[in-house]
Amino acid sequence: MKWTQRNIILTFFILLSQNAPAIASNIDYRYFLAGGTSAAISHGITTPIDVVKTRMQSDPSKYKSLVPATATIIKEEGAGALVKGLGPTLVGYGIEGAMKFGIYEVSKPLVLSVMAALSANLRIGKGGGNKGMSFLLASIAAGAVASLILVPMESTRIRMVTDPEFEGVGLVGGLARLIEEAGLIKTLTVGLGAMLAKQVPYTFGKQVSFDVFAKFFYGFLNAPRKTAYSAAVSSDSPDSTTTLSEILSTALSPEFVKWAVSVVSAMLASLMACVMSQPGDVILTETYKGGEKGNADKRTNKASDLGVTKKRNLSEVSCSVYSRHSDDGVIRGLSGFFTGLQARIVHVGLIITSQLVIYDLMKQLLGLPATGSH
Repeated sequence: MKWTQRNIILTFFILLSQNAPAIASNIDYRYFLAGGTSAAISHGITTPIDVVKTRMQSDPSKYKSLVPATATIIKEEGAGALVKGLGPTLVGYGIEGAMKFGIYEVSKPLVLSVMAALSANLRIGKGGGNKGMSFLLASIAAGAVASLILVPMESTRIRMVTDPEFEGVGLVGGLARLIEEAGLIKTLTVGLGAMLAKQVPYTFGKQVSFDVFAKFFYGFLNAPRKTAYSAAVSSDSPDSTTTLSEILSTALSPEFVKWAVSVVSAMLASLMACVMSQPGDVILTETYKGGEKGNADKRTNKASDLGVTKKRNLSEVSCSVYSRHSDDGVIRGLSGFFTGLQARIVHVGLIITSQLVIYDLMKQLLGLPATGSH
């Protein structure tokens, strides 16, 4: 059989469908519970920073940097404006976190087994790169599912933060108004391309790098090494080895070592996720903010044309962001995709670091191993 690209993709999905029932029967709800809890808490506590970041992206001429923007919002609208969109944030990201972490963890062994079978069919050796590819594909699947969940929630949140007409409406009221404006299907799918542009690299940068960094640190800590300590504790065998983890355990508890690995790995993962998903985040805000209003067609009097916000596609939004500074050159034009990066580094850093640490702690409380320790 000639292995063309089409045949490889087809074989992959056939093997995936064959292995799915076995994996589905072993789905562990604890990953979903830990993921939902950590996402709701981490996104909820950083809502004020997210509000400032969203304002900076939607109106950069008025909100120029983090501290002055915060002061302007409080002065003009009061401190309560900093928690606008909290309801959609808790609900949307709670569900999204449960699905994202759960699907990612469940998909890894599924994709790994499929990749191993595919390697065997293609006769390309033992498939040493299968584990990395399984992490990548699992993160793409998790990011795609998260995008479908977040589209209506994020659309509502951003309109509550940026559109005065949504002042004082809650999650249910905001969703109802969006459905009234654009219809149910469009509300559930509008801006999906922009959401995917943010969520797929965000999920990859966050979860895959967290796995990789944690695995690296545990591998470093557990690597056998010859030391004066090992000779001292094992005088009968002067050539014996010990691990850095064992050495640290004499002064620090194993729980503290696990916590330290989680925190450091999460901080590094936050930087990866922030940089990789920043352009998608700018595109997402530009897509969902209150935009151009449709002109009323007096002859047809269609409700869809009466003051309803027109949504642009991914290409149009990208061109709009680029054109803000394109007159000053290509580099300045591209810099528009990194508007609000300072605020987002703080925002995403707090979210991801707290989220991944809480997730790891929740997993251990539920009887699961710490990330990277197995």
